[in-house]
Amino acid sequence: MLSEDQLIEKCKKQDRAAQKILYDRYAGLMLAICMRYVYERSEAEDILQEGFLKIFLKIGEFEGRGSFEGWLKRIFVNTAITHYHKSSKHNKNHYEISDVQENKFEKQKYNEAEFTRDELFNVVNSLPEGYRIVFNLYAIEGYKHKEIGKLLKIDINTSKSQYSRAKKLIRKKLNHLKKEAKKRTDEVTERIN
Repeated sequence: MLSEDQLIEKCKKQDRAAQKILYDRYAGLMLAICMRYVYERSEAEDILQEGFLKIFLKIGEFEGRGSFEGWLKRIFVNTAITHYHKSSKHNKNHYEISDVQENKFEKQKYNEAEFTRDELFNVVNSLPEGYRIVFNLYAIEGYKHKEIGKLLKIDINTSKSQYSRAKKLIRKKLNHLKKEAKKRTDEVTERIN
């Protein structure tokens, strides 16, 4: 079993076997990242392939500062963003911050155990594209709105409004899931009694 450093060095020398090992080791994690930015698995797989191509071409630029996995993730996020820019669909669902209104709904809290990972993934993945991408970049990847604005070529206020609207829509969808779960529980309880 090659260490990460050995694997990187062999990949820098364009060793095909090492590239295959690197792909096998990180493809699942990187595919999960790609899936956060597109609706279709086939699109995510295209981004995955494009991302690994970039990795293999640019691995010589990795200087060993910071984590290798973090470096990989940044390349895949940037590849997904490039894919987003190439898509003509991304021009919809951009709103200015002045359009966003907070409401009482914003204050609702959820227990972590209330929803499965798949339910949460499906809720986020069901967001309109602009909302989903900004939400992922800000809430999951940890980018600041200024960075998101530069990446997506949008105004910082647009990033903030998209994030705010994404949270509002997520809360609405989670409340719906919660009500449906309660309804099913009540029906089961009623049948038992």
